[in-house]
Amino acid sequence: MKLALGPLQYYWPRDTVFDFYQAMAETPVDVVYLGEAVCSRRRELRQSDWIDIARMLRDAGKQAVLSTMVLLESTSDVSAMHKIAQDEEFLIEANDMGAVHQLAGKRAFVAGPQLNLFNADSLNWMVGLGASRWVMPLEMRQADLAVLQQHKPAGLETEVFAYGRMPLAFSARCFTARHYNLPKDDCGFRCIEHPDGQLLATREGEGFLVLNGIQTQSARVHNLIQDVPALRALGVELLRLSPQSQHMAEVIAAFDAARKAPQPDAGALDRMRPLMPEAPCNGYWHGKPGLDLVQPAVTS
Repeated sequence: MKLALGPLQYYWPRDTVFDFYQAMAETPVDVVYLGEAVCSRRRELRQSDWIDIARMLRDAGKQAVLSTMVLLESTSDVSAMHKIAQDEEFLIEANDMGAVHQLAGKRAFVAGPQLNLFNADSLNWMVGLGASRWVMPLEMRQADLAVLQQHKPAGLETEVFAYGRMPLAFSARCFTARHYNLPKDDCGFRCIEHPDGQLLATREGEGFLVLNGIQTQSARVHNLIQDVPALRALGVELLRLSPQSQHMAEVIAAFDAARKAPQPDAGALDRMRPLMPEAPCNGYWHGKPGLDLVQPAVTS
């Protein structure tokens, strides 16, 4: 079982991004997804910069994958996606159907989680277009994945989002700009002030959602570290960990220990709590509301 570092969801300063990936090169993560997948106005790094980072990570023994954006809103967004898809040096993660059609029949690609592949027919169709790996939708239950794993095409890798705030929705509106009473086209790039997104709380003070530009995330942190044995039993090849601004190397180390452990570690989640920006959840995986936390059954 491999560990994958998902694409950076937040807007960080250029030097911070370079320093982050230099640090990630020293961790036991196996696959790293790179590129701007959320908002085309975020231009701290150019495509050539992402390519430089990808080459550095490749030299460190990692598989680098270039991710396309989820929501394309303009001709310039489409042009940027085409430019990424034309790069033949690295594997591409397609996060919308435009990218899929750009890559179909030409080269293998990763089918991203926002493509919402929930059944065997759609999965087989995507493989026919060239997908060599797919990322399970965040809302999919363990039981549903088990069915797909029994019928998935030979050679197709399965990747599961196993850690991080869940990207729940994308919108043409920028909620961060709206919070600051700014127009989207003159937002002042205020999301750079929130390296892990901007927490939206209820009147009772409980974390509810996180605003991240045009993206809405869960406030709680999806964490499947207690479910690693079940993921292994299902034949999942990759676990996706989403970047956060603090303690990312320690998070990776925790999952690295979990994937190597001969027996389940009942205390792994509790030890991770200080590393997380909010409380953990895993409800979707267990067929419950996403913000729920289901504890593993105790076996004697």
